[in-house]
Amino acid sequence: MPLALLALAIGAFGIGTTEFVIMGVLPQVADDFGVTIPTAGWLVSGYALGVVVGAPLLTVLGTKVSRKKMLMALMGLFVVGNALSAVAPSFGVMLAGRIVASLAHGAFFGIGSVVAAGLVAPQKKASAISLMFMGLTVANIVGVPGGTSVGQAAGWRVTFALVAALGVVGLLGVARLIPEQGRPRTENVRAEFAAFRNVQVWLAMAMTVLGYGGVFAAITYITPMMTEVTGYTEAAVTWLLALFGVGMFLGNLLGGRFADRALMPMLFVSLGALSATLLLFTATAHSKVLAAITLTLIGALGFATVPPLQKWVLDQASAAPTLASAANIGAFNLGNALAAWLGGVVIAAGLGYTSPSWVGALLSGTALLLALLAAHLDRRTRGRRSGPAAAAAQIPARAPAGLGH
Repeated sequence: MPLALLALAIGAFGIGTTEFVIMGVLPQVADDFGVTIPTAGWLVSGYALGVVVGAPLLTVLGTKVSRKKMLMALMGLFVVGNALSAVAPSFGVMLAGRIVASLAHGAFFGIGSVVAAGLVAPQKKASAISLMFMGLTVANIVGVPGGTSVGQAAGWRVTFALVAALGVVGLLGVARLIPEQGRPRTENVRAEFAAFRNVQVWLAMAMTVLGYGGVFAAITYITPMMTEVTGYTEAAVTWLLALFGVGMFLGNLLGGRFADRALMPMLFVSLGALSATLLLFTATAHSKVLAAITLTLIGALGFATVPPLQKWVLDQASAAPTLASAANIGAFNLGNALAAWLGGVVIAAGLGYTSPSWVGALLSGTALLLALLAAHLDRRTRGRRSGPAAAAAQIPARAPAGLGH
């Protein structure tokens, strides 16, 4: 794999750290600004919504420049946003910093997926994409727990200052290691939007929303579930989330490797197993050992869907993949927001802290049905394309046989 993928992975590490580390320092931020925890929660949901908006917006704005320059600009935006968060004098400024940083998130992963896929042979595209996303998974093993510990010891502002420094490293890595690829092939955004005429692109984004959303339905409320139901202390939640991150890391590698060999079967297996595991979590959450194992499996199965889903979008929008790829990254965050809201609804309804896992299982199961539909439509489309060609190929083959008799 090209060394240039390391630069993309470093950028992904910084982005993954800033996305999730806020959950570990949220109480300190709330105390410093004198706001409630639910109000401070806007720093999480505002970031997710910023990704949804920023992914297509900045991708469209970047169609006139090279992908390398756009990646550098996005990392610069990421640095500014986190630096602003680190020095924010008020909660409103802190929220603005989070939104500025989030705008770079979707477009970076969307454009980065196209760049990563273009650096390798066609049969290794999913593996290349998974190596970029490895930075995101490693962030959940190292960056988020480390950033939380730094925030608790030295203050949350130091955490965001360090994340901004990570962004600088990522920016330098892109500048030095990513080859110049020229402008995207399209001279305007019309061809990029034309990709959305393909129903498979919409199916892929729906699978993204529902499939990975199933993971977030349970993970958003993992702290009260593990403390109130399983019996862990709050301090133990840090290493439990690290186990989840380990699962994400392994699932990302396996998803990339097997998606290159059999993309749709990989999706069928991962989505089906994820739905079943989330159902199982409602029972295993009552055992400390089984809960830890199940949490790791959820991370692995959930992130095993990421490389194949991203590659499926790239394949279906191959003529103009950049916008569709970025929009699919936004779909992950839309799924996060939707699942977190639905999980809160069932808890508020008095169904208990394990009930979001039922929601997650339903979401992931629905994504599996959409994957089966997408595979069926793909087979039917390929059959229509090959039918006339096969018939034409058979005509001259039969004629000589007839003449011979």
